[in-house]
Amino acid sequence: MAEQNNSTEKGFNLAGALGATDATAVIEGGDKAENFGKTLLRLIRYLKPQLPSLLLMMLLAAISAWFLIWVPDIMKKVTNTLVESLQFFTDITEKGNNKFHTYITPVLWTCVALYVLNALFMFMSGLIAASMSQKVVRRMRYDVKHKLDKVPLSYFDATPTGDVLSRVTNDIEMVSITLQESINQIISGVMTVIGVFIMMMRIDALLAAIALISLPLLFITSRILIKRAQREFSRQQFKIGQLNGHIEEMYTGHTVVKLFNREDESIVEYENINSELLKATRSSQFLAGIILPSIKFINNLTYVIICVIGGMRAGQGIITIGDIQALLQYTRNFAQPIEQVSNIANTIQTAIAAAERVFQVFDLDEMTSEEGCSEDVSAVEGKVDIEHLAFSYDKNKELIRDLSLNVEQGQSIAIVGPTGAGKTTLVNLLMRFYDPDKGVISVDDTDMLKYTRSSLRSLYGMVLQDTWLFNGSIRDNIAYGNPTATFEEIQEAAKKAYAHSFITTMSTEVKDEDGNVAIFNGYDAVLNEDASNVSVGQKQLLTIARAMLKYPKIVILDEATSSVDTRIEKHIQSAMLAMTEGKTSFVIAHRLSTIKSANVILVMNKGDVVEIGNHDTLMEQKGFYYELYNSQFAGQQEGEDKSEFEQT
Repeated sequence: MAEQNNSTEKGFNLAGALGATDATAVIEGGDKAENFGKTLLRLIRYLKPQLPSLLLMMLLAAISAWFLIWVPDIMKKVTNTLVESLQFFTDITEKGNNKFHTYITPVLWTCVALYVLNALFMFMSGLIAASMSQKVVRRMRYDVKHKLDKVPLSYFDATPTGDVLSRVTNDIEMVSITLQESINQIISGVMTVIGVFIMMMRIDALLAAIALISLPLLFITSRILIKRAQREFSRQQFKIGQLNGHIEEMYTGHTVVKLFNREDESIVEYENINSELLKATRSSQFLAGIILPSIKFINNLTYVIICVIGGMRAGQGIITIGDIQALLQYTRNFAQPIEQVSNIANTIQTAIAAAERVFQVFDLDEMTSEEGCSEDVSAVEGKVDIEHLAFSYDKNKELIRDLSLNVEQGQSIAIVGPTGAGKTTLVNLLMRFYDPDKGVISVDDTDMLKYTRSSLRSLYGMVLQDTWLFNGSIRDNIAYGNPTATFEEIQEAAKKAYAHSFITTMSTEVKDEDGNVAIFNGYDAVLNEDASNVSVGQKQLLTIARAMLKYPKIVILDEATSSVDTRIEKHIQSAMLAMTEGKTSFVIAHRLSTIKSANVILVMNKGDVVEIGNHDTLMEQKGFYYELYNSQFAGQQEGEDKSEFEQT
């Protein structure tokens, strides 16, 4: 994230107006809502519970603006009194007419009071806005999380993780910032423009009209320049992203770059991107640099015209010097909301686009209802029957067409096949991450659709090739699937998974908010956010221990020993045999040494079961399984008659 730059003058946030708070904001900030009006109305309806707070905030912001507007009109009376005293050489002290104490001092105190009230009402308005926005954000985040818990797994498979996170964090935060800051600015700006114009009309209609003419000039100039600058800043940030990506890629893979002697090509590419970045930066900085001078030029030109014409009208006795002073102050106040509008307009457009993305989550289809799913799983033994199963992720492309399989309680089923054969898909269906298009999967002769998803998944213990551990103690990670487990049970599971020895040697240091360091050892040792303080193999052992501790009825192993060495693999196989003893197990493996003892080996290809049997039977058939086994253990690495399995 690029560092945020604030260049603010008279309420004009240059960086914000250009959308240049960070690289992501600039690129995404140009996004507009596909249906601005519909999304805005939906956001207003969503804010309905906070409507009283919103109205109160708007009222306080409007009153705050009016307090500020009154000050120049009052101050002009002081100016007129001082001019009069000089003009007629009168004394305003106690020895003279005493106007300083009887007239000027009360007026000055009145102005001070108005400024204090302005600050007070502004503070209260901001406080309400902050409280309201946080309540909205809290509810919106809860609603999004609640919704995401109900959407099918297909949404997460088809949507990049970064996009989901962006909707939950960045988009909601953008709505929050807009509610907290922009509404206040809009109300204050609108009230300022209306109030200032009314005050100027009271003083002199001609000079008010001159000041009014400057508004479209200010608006058009700022919009044209900011719009062009936004494009250049977007191009600049895109090039910065390219440059950062190139640097990260080259230094992350610097060993490979050096191995293939590609340093020179890397430098040339770096220089090319850097040159493009230089051009974009020059252009964006030039346009950004002339925005404020252009606005100042129009403002100053307006001041000069008002001074000249105002002086002439003052000489004619139409208005006073104090009136001219008030008009000049009002003219300055006139320009400020226009400058703010350029910033607010972009912010609101971005916020509505962000709200639209959040509402798109609310509109997602949910998983099928679990109403009527009341079957008890406490007595389930683990028998699984699959009858004429059909399923595909893309309805135009078949995957599993007609799969039937009967698995008795306690049997070990190994699933092998090339990539895309449907092995993991079958596991997803067993876990009910997806529902089949056709056919029935039964657990203990009961259609799995009659169980709730949570109760069905409580039967399974699963170990995946891709490990997942969270930031927390090793004890909590192992007990994740069985929070009520005792420490002795946790230790026993770790010993069976051959993780106990390395766990007892672990020690981590953790800093608290005050910077104090605490040391945690053994099972209390803390895994960091991505568990980078343990090796890949150790992560795998911890996930195996976690699955063991759950005491599942059905076990699913997806390349569970892929990240451990051969010596540990033999120990793990023994542990797995102990864990799966008496339990139904499904094992996905490419290392055929891990499945030789399986009761049934399921050979899948393009969604169909092409061979089925145990190891000896399949070897005798000399089919796909035979070729795959020989390619791994007999050294058949090449040949014209290679099967698809060798691609795995």
